[in-house]
Amino acid sequence: MVLRRDAQQNVTKLTAAAVTVFRQQGFQAPLEAVAQEAGVSIGTLYNRIGRDGTRETLIEAAAPVIAAERTDQLAAEARSRPDPWARFEHYVTALLDSQAASPPVDDIMARRLPESSQLTEQCEHALRHAGRFIAEAQADGSLRPDFRVEDLTVLFQASSGILRASAPPCADAWRRHLRFVLDGLRTPA
Repeated sequence: MVLRRDAQQNVTKLTAAAVTVFRQQGFQAPLEAVAQEAGVSIGTLYNRIGRDGTRETLIEAAAPVIAAERTDQLAAEARSRPDPWARFEHYVTALLDSQAASPPVDDIMARRLPESSQLTEQCEHALRHAGRFIAEAQADGSLRPDFRVEDLTVLFQASSGILRASAPPCADAWRRHLRFVLDGLRTPA
């Protein structure tokens, strides 16, 4: 079905608004906030996006924009580090820092919405970068040989739980946990 020009403009506004609102509040943000950000009524949101799967439709549209660019940027920053361990450590730390700073990134990394193919793909995208850093660090002997990329998913889920349970003055509890994990993964020089 071809939409009228004004209807297509509303879909475009709603998608952009979803990116903005989900970046700020996470994927569980009220749909009313998305409609308000887009400058349309909630009825227009439901009419243009559809009542069935509305949130999922908006998540599917917004997730790639929110996550992919950031993940690629973090991987590029990690590649600039001088050795394989530094690259691995930087990338994992940067991912968890992004997870702590952004509710939607936390949702993606903790795989909170497994029914979303876009969110699953974004997590897999991040893990593909990680897999390369893991292989390099294991090849030079700085990372335990039994560590696998799947172990990072567990780390992301644990950090998500720590983030949700921590409040000031322990807001950086995830950093302490990460330090313990990284110290346990590094092999002796």
